[in-house]
Amino acid sequence: MCHVIVTCRSMLWTLLSIVVAFAELIAFMSADWLIGKAKPPNSEDMDNRTGGSQEPYHPTLGIYGRCTRISHMQLSRRDTLCGPYAENFSEIASGFWQATAIFLAVGIMILCAVAFVSVFTMCVQSIMKKSIFNVCGLLQGIAG
Repeated sequence: MCHVIVTCRSMLWTLLSIVVAFAELIAFMSADWLIGKAKPPNSEDMDNRTGGSQEPYHPTLGIYGRCTRISHMQLSRRDTLCGPYAENFSEIASGFWQATAIFLAVGIMILCAVAFVSVFTMCVQSIMKKSIFNVCGLLQGIAG
């Protein structure tokens, strides 16, 4: 009975470790860190097909990515383009954002390594008389 509980807890921990690593990676890649004020639609933003206006546009900025509205030459409606605004590290918005990028990148690497190792804890639970769970938990705390 006790072995079944330990196995279930390690499977849950493994699953949550993988989910957290992916969530951190998605947060890092997201351009929705800062959301600007809504820009009201003007006469050019009217949707000719439905006759109504589109939703107000909110420009966004992430650590190294942003979303901006662009207009197409052939179409009267506008679209949003998301992508990196920084081609190298020194072009990131500010020193604080550069520090955030460094800390998040290191944290994500640690979380991904722990998620990878956590898959093997189902078979091997200690190395050199050290519990892998304790070491990985310590690494997750540092990454957090």
